[in-house]
This record gives sequence, structure tokens and C-alpha cells, in this order.
Amino acid sequence: MVDRESQLALEVALTGLADRLGPPDSVIRHLHRLSGGASQETWAFEISNSRGTRALILRREPFARVSTLQAGLETEAELIKLAGAAGVPAPSVVYVLRPEDHCGRGFLMARLHGETIPRKLLRDAPYIAARARLTTDCGEALARLHRITPTKPLPHPLRLAPGSVRLKELHSAYTDNGLANPVFAYALRWLADHLPPDPSPRLVHGDFRMGNLMVDEDGLVGVLDWELAHLGDPMEDLGWLCAPSWRFGEIDHPVGGFGRREDLFAAYERASGHTVDPARVRFWEVFGALQWGLMCAGMGTLFMSGADPSIERGMIARRVSETEIDLLDYLLPKSHGGDHA
Repeated sequence: MVDRESQLALEVALTGLADRLGPPDSVIRHLHRLSGGASQETWAFEISNSRGTRALILRREPFARVSTLQAGLETEAELIKLAGAAGVPAPSVVYVLRPEDHCGRGFLMARLHGETIPRKLLRDAPYIAARARLTTDCGEALARLHRITPTKPLPHPLRLAPGSVRLKELHSAYTDNGLANPVFAYALRWLADHLPPDPSPRLVHGDFRMGNLMVDEDGLVGVLDWELAHLGDPMEDLGWLCAPSWRFGEIDHPVGGFGRREDLFAAYERASGHTVDPARVRFWEVFGALQWGLMCAGMGTLFMSGADPSIERGMIARRVSETEIDLLDYLLPKSHGGDHA
């Protein structure tokens, strides 16, 4: 919940910024914070002046830095620019904030027109045509994304986190939470036994999934939320998109609840020129299922301790059991009940 005083202060600061970027008659209208975005603030507003009206989005870091795993908003803005230049659907970055703007750390980008809410995209009639082509759109976007190589230093260097590093991080998350979960422990052992060799590091989005994809009636229009970008195994992005938690109930459509792996791999291969190894993607699907389970368990710890008593945290914590089922479906032999994944 945003208090009125803080919103007014931001509105004044944005008005001053708008005056410096354009005509001095600029007025900020319809400023409001968007829901979602647990780690970053997202604000929508319009700038109106003698040149017309422009719809913008402010992506801003909270005053308390949430995670050292984040790339940093200045780097995120630069990656979005590079993505657009590489043909990845992405919003246009308008301006990166400076200390003298008094708006915090972040950047302004053009507002895209589309939808991000998975239940609407996966079920509502206006998106039937989009669902039919979204698998291809995602495969092509990921292929272009993984080819991005910055030609100049980024504001903050991306961390190097291939599979060997990511698995150590996952193991630490399990032990640091003091968990005693036999399914999670078994999944960690399976991942260690099936860890593929680290490939040459490429840009990885880190959170390419439904909820972070802007879609209109014709298909993918924007890849959002680049805060977890890093250098690593590009197959991590394909596996995360296929993880059961991001199918939002459409469990029989492995790719984001809307498509088939075979179609995703084919689109990726056509656009990248590289062959997809399904076993490597499967490793990252299992990794993603366990990662989300540990995140849910962490939210449960926050909720039970009283550090964050929000209902949202408590509800998400209950999904630990879902991830246990997902992991068993992946790892148990089919004769023991499954592999819907």
C-alpha cells in the first residue's frame, strides 16, 4: 500500500524531471503503482504537455535493496536496450534516473499495450490466436536473447552463474532455511548426479515465464523484468519456462501452460542455429521446480516468524506441497505414478 504523501512526492519529482526532458508545461497524470513486482516498484503514469500525451512506466528500486542476485536497474535498462536492438520484443527505455532527479534508482520506459496476467492469457477468448503462436514467439525471442553480447561494459557486471554455481546456491538455500524435506533432499541429489557440464556462458534472462511476458491478441509484445539476468547456461531459460509452477493450472501444456516442448525447441533451433538437448532442459525444469519450492518455503518462514505477516506470503507458502508433487512426477519412474511433466 502506497501512502498518499509518498505518491505526491514522487509526482512532484517526476514533474520536475519531465520539465527537464521536454517542454516546461509538462503535467504528470494518472500516477499509480501497479500490482505485482515483489522486488521492484512499477508505476504507470502519463506526461501531458504541448507536444501531446505520452504513456510511461517507471521501474524503481525500493529504498532497501532486496537481493544481491539482482543485476541492478541501470544494467537492466541497458539489457532491455540491447534486447530491442537484437529483435527481442521489449519496451523502449526512455531515460535512466540520476540522483539529481530525486526519484530513486530506476528508469522510465514506454508503456506497452497488452496483458501479463496468466489466467487471462491462458483462458480468455481474445487470446486464442496469441496462444497458437506464443510457443514460436518465445522460442525465437530466447534464441535472439541468448545471442546478445554487450560491446561495452555494463553499469554493473553480470554475475557468472552457470549450472555448477546455481546448484550450489540452491543447496545453500535448502540448508540455510533449516529444512528437513525428503523430496527436496532427493531432488538436490538428483540434480547433483545429473548436472551437465557448464557450457560457454551466455546471457540468461533468469525469469523468462508467464507473468513476465507481455502479450496482446497477436502474440508476444514484450519481455519484462530482467532483474535476475546473469551469464550462464541458456537452457536455464527454456527449462524455467517449462517448469510446472508457471503453467498456471494448464499442466498438460508444458511450455508456460500454452505449448509443447517440441514446438519450443524447433522454434529455438530455427532461430539460433543450435540444437537443443532435451536432457539439459529437463535438468533445468527439475531445478526450476525445486527452486520455486524453496522460494515458497522461504516465504513460509517469513510468514510464520511474523517478519512478513501478509496473507500473500502465507498463501504462497502453501504451494510447497505442489512443488513436491511436481518433483516426484519428474523423478519417480513412470510405473510409480507419473511424469505429467
